[in-house]
Amino acid sequence: MLLKIGELAKHTGLTVRALHHYDAIGLLTPSARSDAGYRLYNRTDIARLHHIQALRKFGMSLAEIGAYLARPDLPLATVVAQQIAMLTRQIDQANTLRARLSDLHQQLTQGQEPELADWLTTLELMTMYDKYFSKDELKQLPLYNATAAVNAEWAALVESVRALMDSGAGPDHPQAQALANQWMTMVVRDTAANPVLFAKLNTMHEQEPVMQNKTGITPALMQFVIAASGQHKLSIYRKYLSDEEFTFLRANIGKRASEWPSLIAQVQSAMDKGCAPNAPEVQVLARHWFELFRSFAGDNPSTQQKIRDALTNEPGLTNAGFVTAAMRDFMRAAMASLRPH
Repeated sequence: MLLKIGELAKHTGLTVRALHHYDAIGLLTPSARSDAGYRLYNRTDIARLHHIQALRKFGMSLAEIGAYLARPDLPLATVVAQQIAMLTRQIDQANTLRARLSDLHQQLTQGQEPELADWLTTLELMTMYDKYFSKDELKQLPLYNATAAVNAEWAALVESVRALMDSGAGPDHPQAQALANQWMTMVVRDTAANPVLFAKLNTMHEQEPVMQNKTGITPALMQFVIAASGQHKLSIYRKYLSDEEFTFLRANIGKRASEWPSLIAQVQSAMDKGCAPNAPEVQVLARHWFELFRSFAGDNPSTQQKIRDALTNEPGLTNAGFVTAAMRDFMRAAMASLRPH
């Protein structure tokens, strides 16, 4: 069966002009023409058009789609599966939003007076979680289902940190370090000690100004907490290092700190999948891990061992963290089996 361009436009909802454009740029060229010169599209052409429209839904430009479709190994089933997954996420998000709006409608019809602005902001925040977490992950994330008491605890902690910052105290202030320790303990608790969930939560806070405004956890406040936590760890490392070693550590320990959450999450995912320490994907993670370690420990094996001893012996360096003893053992085995790069 062959379709003329007008018939194809009618069936797909596209315009004839759009199909002409696809032909002009070589994205969708009809396989045949009638005796009168009209474009005729066959089953293969229509399958390719499905590819194009599906990929456009994924946000790809026409140029990117053209390069993507040039791959000879791209099966239609893969594109359809990706499209189904995307639509499933959209349906789940719409159902979640509908349920929350229904709750709001019920309260309003019963004469209750919720603060509408607060409700809508909360809806926005909860829908925002759906952009970063899967449905199963949200079930595992305690912070997403936090009680009013937990939310109040976080609000009080944020206010305490902000007040200390406003007082002019620095990250080396004892109270700042105590608040940072409390912060990390609560983060571990409210992410179920799951580094994958923590990494996604961290990304969401970094990328969503609405989340920052609602929680009060601004980039500046977050940097203060990270710096205070770092100061506490430095005071522990100091006992193990010479003056020269400690000077290097203090100057470099925070420079690549932002890379750790994602890397730890990737290692945890590899462990959860049952990957062996010498698996190629784990070897890549091990090289990155050692690179980050060297960035603050330096290249002297003696200094590196001192820092490892501190990490082994000092609960203050490992408590309220996401790097478990099992993960450290896993990465040691991975680094011991590193292949020449």
